[in-house]
Amino acid sequence: MRSVGVVVPAYDPDVEALVAYLDALQETLDPQRLHVELDAGSAAAVDAIRETSATVNNADRRRGKGAAVTAGFEALDTDVLAFADADGATPADSLAAVLAPVLDGDADLAVGSRRHPDAEVASHQTFARRFLGDGFAWLAGRLLDVSLYDYQCGAKAVTAAGWQQVRPHLYEAGFAWDVELVAIAGALDLRVTEVPIAWEDQPGSTVSPVRTPLALFRALLAARHRAKRLRDSTLHEALAAHRDEPPALVDRHR
Repeated sequence: MRSVGVVVPAYDPDVEALVAYLDALQETLDPQRLHVELDAGSAAAVDAIRETSATVNNADRRRGKGAAVTAGFEALDTDVLAFADADGATPADSLAAVLAPVLDGDADLAVGSRRHPDAEVASHQTFARRFLGDGFAWLAGRLLDVSLYDYQCGAKAVTAAGWQQVRPHLYEAGFAWDVELVAIAGALDLRVTEVPIAWEDQPGSTVSPVRTPLALFRALLAARHRAKRLRDSTLHEALAAHRDEPPALVDRHR
């Protein structure tokens, strides 16, 4: 039986809702490790999390989702690594569905999907957010080697071996980490599968309708560039020679 570790990245969470979600994950998945990567959390939040079955690391600053998940994955020692966003938009049963193809050996990376035709979505999103999300998914599908309906749903699972392959090539500290993970997995010829989920958008998003699309577009181009380099693209190798690459997230984490 393959062991499972689950990371929940959290910044300024609704503590009561987070604790309820952790309890649901524990009851449904029974993971070997359930771990919260908390950014700038209060003492009360840390205490509440520690009263559950989860472990917690409380960073002293806001690192961003990508940095938090990376730190969490680096802290795990399990056969399969998964993460789910702290708002609980992905129910525990749906995260179990995302884990299934990885646990069964049918995929190296499983991606939860809100936009898959078979997904069940109860949405509070505005039209603008839905439009931007759909537009980004359409563009990403044309720029990356991996074609999906949804690149950024906060529910993914990867084998430990797959994580070891992708981890040196991840740079996006924020919400664009998801698309970079998929792009790099595709460039390394990992088996990527998309899993339709039940999903309910949670109100109170801090995503800016102006800054977020621009940041995502830049991150998408950067992810495509890094993926092409891994594919030995002469053009992208030449472009890289004229750029100063920041340290990978795993190197910044140390």
